[in-house]
Amino acid sequence: MNDILKKILSVKAEEIESGKRSRPEIRKEAEEASPCRGFQDAMTRKIAQGKSAVIAEIKRASPSRGIIREKFHPAEIASSYAANGAACLSVLTDRQFFQGSPEYLAEARGACSLPVIRKDFIVDPFQVYEARAMGADCILLIVAALEKAKLLELEALAMELRMDVLVEVHDRMELEVALGMNTSLLGINNRNLRTFEVSLENTLALLGHIPTGRIVVTESGILDREDVALMRQNGVNAFLVGEAFMRAEDPGAELARLFSSSI
Repeated sequence: MNDILKKILSVKAEEIESGKRSRPEIRKEAEEASPCRGFQDAMTRKIAQGKSAVIAEIKRASPSRGIIREKFHPAEIASSYAANGAACLSVLTDRQFFQGSPEYLAEARGACSLPVIRKDFIVDPFQVYEARAMGADCILLIVAALEKAKLLELEALAMELRMDVLVEVHDRMELEVALGMNTSLLGINNRNLRTFEVSLENTLALLGHIPTGRIVVTESGILDREDVALMRQNGVNAFLVGEAFMRAEDPGAELARLFSSSI
């Protein structure tokens, strides 16, 4: 595990303990939240229509890039994405490293009818309950951050709460772990967690090791139409895109431009 991820997980441990003290009724909050919208179903419908299933991300900053978007209004961005063909939304809720917020997720989900994934470093059941309580329809689980037993525990809890799970991998070893899980949503991050370099070859190199029945989501590095075409030519029809949209004046218009022939 690299130093950045170690630091993030250390902060998460502190946040979780604080959260448990301040919100002892979190399970009840989760169970009383509005029904899930069906994150995986939304993606499956797009793909069945021969279209790209785009998870459009709402992200203000990142540890490697700093502030990505100064003009940051989650509800407006969500509405723009919904109007321009996104299948789902991804909202960063990590405060310290990505300048995100659970409130941003609630704002984005309230502005449209799209299902939303909570993008964060989830390592404890408290965060799963917290995700459902804030309105998340899906959670991200990162293999690099969790042992397999914990992955399975958190996945089971999410599914018990009717949420979907996107499991993220970076290499062949992590892929083997992910294939032992129940979820069909498999994210391949093209960003090397150790060097932070990005290469679409990461997705392409792993495709041959993935059995049928999985929805492969390529993450990071989709910057132009040629990148989209390359992925679709290789049978990848699901995309998680953030930075390319966040740097544009109108994120939804950029989504429509980037995926013009496939949404």
